[in-house]
Amino acid sequence: MKTKNEYIEILATQLREWSADIDQLSEKTEKAAALVKLNYIEELNALRAKQLAAEAKMTELEASGHEGWDAMKLTADRVWDDLRSSLADVAAKLK
Repeated sequence: MKTKNEYIEILATQLREWSADIDQLSEKTEKAAALVKLNYIEELNALRAKQLAAEAKMTELEASGHEGWDAMKLTADRVWDDLRSSLADVAAKLK
């Protein structure tokens, strides 16, 4: 099992990668037709909101003690899975 600090570092690295992915999707959206662009902008806004939720969860994990760590990790895993899935869905639509 990973330590709290190892887990947080993994999350931070993944967030940086996803941030770059979302930026790339945003660039592709800029090139899309107007109506299609509106749909993608909404999806990108939802992705950004999920990214912010993931960042908030990571901050919460960093500030937490070791008690309750397992429960917090499970919650963070759910937030991460949701962001990962949403990012993959939007990326697939833009290909």
